Amino acid sequence: MTWWQATLISIAAVLAIWLVLLLAVSLTSPDRGSLLDGVRVLPDTLRLVRRLAADPTVPRSSRWWLWVLLVYLASPIDLIPDFVPVLGYADDLILASLVLRHLIRRAGPESIQRHWSGTPEGLATLRRLLRIDAGAP
Repeated sequence: MTWWQATLISIAAVLAIWLVLLLAVSLTSPDRGSLLDGVRVLPDTLRLVRRLAADPTVPRSSRWWLWVLLVYLASPIDLIPDFVPVLGYADDLILASLVLRHLIRRAGPESIQRHWSGTPEGLATLRRLLRIDAGAP
């Protein structure tokens, strides 16, 4: 196998992986109503994340994922470039929701109740958006 064949195969493999990721993001992207609900609870969610990040009862490994997420969101390199309509920002939202879901599950329902500064309806919306049961550990 020559170097150009190996290069062509490598490029094809990377392109195939990217297309699979693009398909996964397009299938799991939230609907418009969910996005509006997410925007409404965003300030309370940011306060919750800040408080959970400072809470010593939350495992350090879970808090570490917040820093990884912040670096990814600040990085100009994305799985799907932001200039791609709708899907460009969907990968950021999906990764952020996965990290939040992990953090909230690890912190536990008591900790979430203690640190939530918004309304009970807002917390219910956040749980619905992240697909977390009310009594989930």
